[in-house]
Amino acid sequence: MGFYPNTLDVLIEKFASLPGIGKKSAQRLAFYVLTMNYEEAENFANAIMQAKRNIRRCKICQNLSEDDICPICASDTRDKEIICVVSEPKDVFSIEKSHEYKGVYHVLHGVLSPANRIGPGDIKIQELIDRVNNGSVKEIIMATNPDTEGETTALYISRLLKPYGMKITRLAYGVPVGSNLEFTDEATLTRALEGRIEI
Repeated sequence: MGFYPNTLDVLIEKFASLPGIGKKSAQRLAFYVLTMNYEEAENFANAIMQAKRNIRRCKICQNLSEDDICPICASDTRDKEIICVVSEPKDVFSIEKSHEYKGVYHVLHGVLSPANRIGPGDIKIQELIDRVNNGSVKEIIMATNPDTEGETTALYISRLLKPYGMKITRLAYGVPVGSNLEFTDEATLTRALEGRIEI
């Protein structure tokens, strides 16, 4: 017999199934939900259902959108000849916060991971190739994470797109602004040296 009523156990399990949420955090969230009044709980549940009903993938870039075409792809001010390839929708938000990038995006919704049985057909690579085939793309910026899976994905896509003759670049990685070289790991320093620019 469990410590909690069955319905509370189920709620805890649902929170625990979310990425980054451990058992204790799941318990805390479940107990917090129980402190909500009925209207607050209903609004919370409705927000989840509204998001599931209304949010879809942009037909062009695969980013999350409430419309068939996301605001970035629909914008006349964005440079459609430059595509920044990212792993997840949250990466678009991260780059947009810089207010520096003026091109468009392509969201893969994952990275290649043989260990997790995620191959090229499991992420949105073919959709990127279709975009390149159908448009006048001048540059692809590979902006996947600088880990093994992100690097493998970037390399794989770069090889697929090489025959199209466009410029393919990779985000530079290096020492973060405000950090201290003393505390920077070797891989980051190597990247910083390789990606050095003239001043």
